[in-house]
Amino acid sequence: MKPMAYVISLLGMMFAPQWALAQELNPANTAWILTSTALVLFMTLPGLALFYGGLVRSKNVLSVLMQCFSITCVASLLWVIVGYSIAFADGNGFMGSFSKAFLYGVAEDSLSGDIPETVFVMFQMTFAIITPALVVGGFAERIRFSAVMLFSAAWLLVVYAPVTHWVWGGGWLGQMGLLDFAGGTVVHITAGVAALVAAVVLGKRQGFGQMALPPHNLTMTFTGAGMLWVGWFGFNAGSALAANGDAGMAMLVTHLSAATGCLTWSAIEWLKFGKPSALGAVTGMVAGLGTITPASGYVGPGGAIAIGLAAGIVCFYCTLAMKTVWKIDDSLDVFPVHGVGGILGTFLAGIFASADLGVFSGQGLAEGVSIAAQLKVQLIGIAATFAYTAVVTYVLFKVIDVLIGLRVSPDEESEGLDLVGHNEVGYDL
Repeated sequence: MKPMAYVISLLGMMFAPQWALAQELNPANTAWILTSTALVLFMTLPGLALFYGGLVRSKNVLSVLMQCFSITCVASLLWVIVGYSIAFADGNGFMGSFSKAFLYGVAEDSLSGDIPETVFVMFQMTFAIITPALVVGGFAERIRFSAVMLFSAAWLLVVYAPVTHWVWGGGWLGQMGLLDFAGGTVVHITAGVAALVAAVVLGKRQGFGQMALPPHNLTMTFTGAGMLWVGWFGFNAGSALAANGDAGMAMLVTHLSAATGCLTWSAIEWLKFGKPSALGAVTGMVAGLGTITPASGYVGPGGAIAIGLAAGIVCFYCTLAMKTVWKIDDSLDVFPVHGVGGILGTFLAGIFASADLGVFSGQGLAEGVSIAAQLKVQLIGIAATFAYTAVVTYVLFKVIDVLIGLRVSPDEESEGLDLVGHNEVGYDL
């Protein structure tokens, strides 16, 4: 054999296994994403359902649990029928095509990267489930169950799925280089803005501003909060789509931000009101989780602590302003926690991803991209997601109000949505 031919043959034998491996299923990555998928679904059922259920009054607890449960079912079916295709099928910069409707072409041996595409579909489905479920907190205790179902179904298809395509499905924001690792724009800004619009369109609950509307079961809320914290590891670390160092760092920074957000919120309450509240502790924890979400794959431990600190401060004062200054009845504080947290985290990802910040350094921006240039992209992503979600959500609510009505009657609201909507009660007292 000629020397050159021998060299080429040897190189082929050396690198062929690696080239083949890139096209093969990776069992470790598959196992991790299967686990992450279960963790993210666990965030909604039972985590978010219990978290929200404890925050409403006892006469409305079943209505919130039912809404979270039913949204899970509706979102699952719609994701398979057309949502996944809109989000991830080849299309244009704004939405995918319908080529994968009903998961056409997705077989047992289909791969997405080095994991089964069925696993990727299911993992992304759990995100599509929890996002409209988060919106429940904006209209809790005063909306018709039929309106919740119709709104959630339509919103998933015309807001969530297109924005997902913009960021993760090859759309225009992803092409610009937006940093959103696990859903600052896709999940938290969309859900937070939708909840804000819902609160404005539906109006205040009876007694808001004149009487206390306290949570009926903070033990239930604490239980749900703990489940959210644990499940969030699948949410953020799972978004690495691999069992590797990126997933490990995402898990670490997620935990650090949650802990910092919790302590920061509690410290502010302690200084301002004399005592730290249990409700404040769990709310600060969720603020820390939501704010680190877009940055979790890009920042280091120092950046995560800074982001958690910012989340605790900014989200606390936004929550206070919503209730006392703007007097908007976002029942369960979805916008000031998730919406503001998503905005803040998406912005700060553009700073703390930089590798030139000493102890606060992250994994580095793209080659040739400055912090200022990255922040410009982040702001465009924030503004576009906010504006699109606000306009489309407002139109949806107005159309649904004309078709079937949004809000229950004053007498029905006084009686409670458990009896009015489901002819059941949460507690037999």
